[in-house]
Amino acid sequence: MLVRDAMSTMVLTLGPNHTLRQAAALMSARRVGAAVILDPDAGGIGIITERDILNSVGLGQSPDAELIHAHTTTDVVFATPTWTLEEAARAMAHGGFRHLVVLDRGEPAGIVSVRDIIRCWAPARQQVPA
Repeated sequence: MLVRDAMSTMVLTLGPNHTLRQAAALMSARRVGAAVILDPDAGGIGIITERDILNSVGLGQSPDAELIHAHTTTDVVFATPTWTLEEAARAMAHGGFRHLVVLDRGEPAGIVSVRDIIRCWAPARQQVPA
């Protein structure tokens, strides 16, 4: 199975000057754990995750004052739609992260998460008869 079969193609894209609270609200509304950050001044494409926001709040920083650009991961490992899920899982395990931005022809085409991979690998939940 390939990354294209598991990835979410509904990518939340934000700019670097959103606050962490705005990012959290949008991520919560879309029910996603990560957003792609487009910041031409910082080298292009980055990612912010729920863990980045949690770490900031845990340090006592204000989610209303902190801007995304200060918490964006810019050293991003990118997948392609044609990677196997094994390649994606290996990259995540090696890098210690749970989301991969998927690029197609240099543009964000999706995000694949550990949860997406598990959903593809694990058998579907079966209804237990009453």
